[in-house]
Amino acid sequence: MEIQAQQSHTISLYVANKPGVLNRIALVFSRRGYNIDSLVVSPSTDPDFSYMNIVASGDRATLGQILGQLNKLVDVVSARDYSSADVIKREIALFKVNCPVEKRSEVLQIAQAFRAVTEDLTPTTLTLMITGKSEKINTFMEMLRPYGILELVRTGKILITRGAHKTSQD
Repeated sequence: MEIQAQQSHTISLYVANKPGVLNRIALVFSRRGYNIDSLVVSPSTDPDFSYMNIVASGDRATLGQILGQLNKLVDVVSARDYSSADVIKREIALFKVNCPVEKRSEVLQIAQAFRAVTEDLTPTTLTLMITGKSEKINTFMEMLRPYGILELVRTGKILITRGAHKTSQD
């Protein structure tokens, strides 16, 4: 028996904006042994529907089963895997960094190189916001690590298709 490698998958769903929908979707992943690494829910242009972007880890064969089950749920209009698609994927992250005055210019130079924005400044800390691909945020985190990251909050991936085609809608 061949063991399938665990992969990260980016899934977008277009769902009815009703109580319990998130729970039913999470159960589909849970029953198949898939871990949800990040989840972002946002309103669509229609108040009766929402977008869900899920990053989950597991094997590709199981993902096919999960997508099939998701698309059978009454409140799911569409569920698609966008892992290898040409879509715009971004995250937002907030970093609170230990930043005494003598280190401030170094940290601000790193922030400028990554186009991060200063959100808060105190005598001992600096809070920065960065947007971009996950890889950019991971690299930024590694650059800040020596200064002491006191707190980190990330949104998880959001995505949208390029051009006129609507994301997760048939």
